[in-house]
Amino acid sequence: MSSTSTVACISPACEVRTSKPGRPAMPAQSTVRIDNVDVPLLSANTVVVGTGAAGYCAADRLVQYGQRDVLVISDRITAGSSRNAGSDKQTYYKLTLGGEAGDSVSEMARTLYDGGAMDGDHALVEAALSPQAFLHLVDLGVEFPRNRFGEFVGYKTDHDPRQRATSVGPYTSRTMVERLEQKVLAEGIHVVEGLRIVDILANDGEAVGLLCLRRRTTRGEVESGQSRFLLVRARSVVYATGGPAGMYARSVFPHGQWGASGAAYRAGATGKNLTEWQFGLASIAPRWNVSGSYMQVLPTFVSTDADGNGEREFLTEAIPDYGRQLSLIFLKGYQWPFDVRKARDGSSLIDLLVYRETVIRGRRVFLDFTRNPYGRDLDAGALEPPARNYLERAGVLFGTPAQRLQSMNRPAYELYREKNPSIDLMHERLEVDLCVQHNNGGLAVDSWWQSVSLPGLFPVGEAAGSHGVYRPGGAALNATQVGAMRAAQWITARRTDGLPDMADFLAAARPALAEAAALLDAAAGRVAAGRPDSTGLLLRRITGLMSEKAGPIRSAASVHQALADVRGYLEGLAEEAAVDASSRRSVDRLFLLRDILTSQFVYLTAMTDYLAHGGHSRGSVLYTDAAGELPGCAVGVGGDDTAMADGVQCHAGEDKPGLPEEFRFLLDDGELDDQIQEIRLGLQPQLQARATWRTRRSIPDTSGDFFENVWREFREDHNIR
Repeated sequence: MSSTSTVACISPACEVRTSKPGRPAMPAQSTVRIDNVDVPLLSANTVVVGTGAAGYCAADRLVQYGQRDVLVISDRITAGSSRNAGSDKQTYYKLTLGGEAGDSVSEMARTLYDGGAMDGDHALVEAALSPQAFLHLVDLGVEFPRNRFGEFVGYKTDHDPRQRATSVGPYTSRTMVERLEQKVLAEGIHVVEGLRIVDILANDGEAVGLLCLRRRTTRGEVESGQSRFLLVRARSVVYATGGPAGMYARSVFPHGQWGASGAAYRAGATGKNLTEWQFGLASIAPRWNVSGSYMQVLPTFVSTDADGNGEREFLTEAIPDYGRQLSLIFLKGYQWPFDVRKARDGSSLIDLLVYRETVIRGRRVFLDFTRNPYGRDLDAGALEPPARNYLERAGVLFGTPAQRLQSMNRPAYELYREKNPSIDLMHERLEVDLCVQHNNGGLAVDSWWQSVSLPGLFPVGEAAGSHGVYRPGGAALNATQVGAMRAAQWITARRTDGLPDMADFLAAARPALAEAAALLDAAAGRVAAGRPDSTGLLLRRITGLMSEKAGPIRSAASVHQALADVRGYLEGLAEEAAVDASSRRSVDRLFLLRDILTSQFVYLTAMTDYLAHGGHSRGSVLYTDAAGELPGCAVGVGGDDTAMADGVQCHAGEDKPGLPEEFRFLLDDGELDDQIQEIRLGLQPQLQARATWRTRRSIPDTSGDFFENVWREFREDHNIR
């Protein structure tokens, strides 16, 4: 690959990175004069928003399929979940490509579909294209392990009946991004950095471009009258912005990953399954999932007061039996996300106990890898067979948790030292919490990943709501590649005509630009008049209230209160926000606040509607209900693999673990699995969001496909229809 170079782009509008300047041609650059201000304008047939695994894959596929007029934009190239998130052994989920166990596209599609509230066409597409997407990454240099005969070995992940999972270690998604980025730059695709999405521009119900904030605008440029904003005119917008990661304070999303879903809802995009967040145990500094090996090596859970005093092993309060407690900790490894079904009597009881310590009791929780639970040597004979057999096969029935981790998964051990040399799990404890990790819902798309309500917008990756209530671990990485591929196929086959008419584009751009400028001017005027900058405080407040009132444990009352609070913040933003205009960070936060509040309003409306629709606890969320049952008993463990995998069974007559009464809940038990909630935002005449429900689409029946007929249709239009 040629070395990366930097070229000017409508100086001082942005920077463009490309390894081969001039191939493809630079995006069309110009300015448009709006309200006596010259605003930079970039034009391209297709703009890809985001430089993660989904965005770079979309750009790569667009060029592969023949679309050369492509522009990629990003707020910060090195930010984002794909590049900065992971776990002990980050999983990629795909069709089985090794071993004797049978598998098929239809079987994998059924696994995805059975997660509940997932459309069958999405399940079938993600299964059918998983080998092509996976092998493309292999060809790019992502070194997924295979045996000496070329079979890609696999392992079983959560919600996976087979062994479809694979990994290259803690940084699977980062490796994907790096290889895709190399390909994109080698192809000469231009990547513009330093642009924050303010609005998706729509005319007559179709996306025609973007309004962006130039995040690097200097004070001198502003004083000389240069616009802080930039416009992008495009026939198609591939939206690879990730999920709305900025909504919660207790989060494992990497710093700098915010999402931009609010702009899509403001433009008229429909949301789908927005209630379905995933939560899981994670370290908080650095932010990292403590799944898999981190749990399977059986660390000690301890809590302290806020000052680090009063240490105790709090799990023993609820799970006093040594063998039971350690077997549940082991299970927490491959049943890592909080699962309300396993809060009754399984491994997710540990999540609830952590939540009780941190949120209800105000204490701090640590994983201690320097010593074994109960302060004694590991007693392998007390472990249940699945845990004991696994650790025995791994050869780690010895020593401390840190020693076991070094032996079983050294990259997972080294990861923390790489991120912070002062964090050595042989000597240091790791502070953890129950954090938001992924949104299974998102922007509603059809089977080509085009927005169902806003043509021209193609959400891919976590921005797209293609998942259901549950999904196998690693299915999200497969979805980034499959969704990007499908969007690129549709765009190159069906959206190759010219740019949107300039008059139509300006009709959408003018009011959006005027509103953004007015919002900024008013907020800046308040600081100029002597008020302090409020953006940082507001950001802490709105993310904190989401974690407090709409986190993994929530009630109808808390969700309604959060919705009322967010409505007040959103409606009052234009009148109350105070921005230091000389601070690029403060200006950036203003538009982040609007985007996050918009997303919070839509998501909280979805939660209240879900409850009104008769919804109960499901997925990774416990909705408290005084008429329900308390989670867990003094947990008893079954003695076979099935019992361990399906949840630990309670012994009759055993005591409850003393969890607070507000943890009582009723389980949904799949009552709404065949239903999908969709929701749209309305801004006029007043702020509102309206939810509707529909039956999910079944898995398409392709059993009657006859080769000659499919081949004939394929020769006509490659079956892109």
